[in-house]
Amino acid sequence: MALSLAISPCPNDTFVFDALVHGRVPGAPPVEVTFADVDVTNTAAERGAFDLVKVSYAALPWLLDDYHLLPCGGALGRGCGPLVLTRAGADRADLSGATVAVPGDRTTAYLLFRLWSAGQPPARIEIVPFHEIMPGVAAGRYDAGLVIHEARFTYHRHGLTALVDLGEWWEADTGLPIPLGAILARKGAVDPVAATGWVRESVRQAWADPSASREYVLAHAQEMEPDVVDRHIDLYVNEFTADLGDAGFAAVEALLGRAADAGLVPQTSSSRATAWTS
Repeated sequence: MALSLAISPCPNDTFVFDALVHGRVPGAPPVEVTFADVDVTNTAAERGAFDLVKVSYAALPWLLDDYHLLPCGGALGRGCGPLVLTRAGADRADLSGATVAVPGDRTTAYLLFRLWSAGQPPARIEIVPFHEIMPGVAAGRYDAGLVIHEARFTYHRHGLTALVDLGEWWEADTGLPIPLGAILARKGAVDPVAATGWVRESVRQAWADPSASREYVLAHAQEMEPDVVDRHIDLYVNEFTADLGDAGFAAVEALLGRAADAGLVPQTSSSRATAWTS
């Protein structure tokens, strides 16, 4: 039976999962892929729609009853956080009274934004498809926009400026990497130990021969230039992709612990914290 996998079409995901998707991981089952933005996969995971699924770390408190968190394959790192963008020359020091476009209400980016803006919340939040955020801010439909991924390489083309880099803010405050996207395995459908092995082998092959995935990555890169694709992969595929390690797990616990203390997500029990390493 084929394994159902849901990931984004972003270069880091297609690069990491190319070998698994194309049957080059020994012992792994056939894989059927669904491409979707992370806000869609967060919701789909609540319905148990996929065997393996990429979600936001911010969504874990709603998902860990039904899924194991795999210690590999996701996106954590340093210098890779979400940005809050405004029009160049807008001369904003904060977002009081502002309308802000965000890519999803259970994304890690939005959770970080809520923690950062707790003392000066904007007047209105609008959930907007990611590709519409920067053009919308540039056109004046929104006072600011919360963006992720390759937008940090391209926002200046839209005449925008960064009000804050939430990754820099998080790292300065905690000293920890920023946890963005997680890979989950559905309980009762996938052996998390086996799945961890498949994903790690797919990562190993991606690094060993980057050219093997090139066609697949570019085919789904949503018209990104090759140099932006390369910078995207270099930033988001790193040591934490192969193994979260102590620093990665500490980052996840810090994010969800702070959010729970602020009343933004359900409290995650210690028993679930133990399950993260399953």
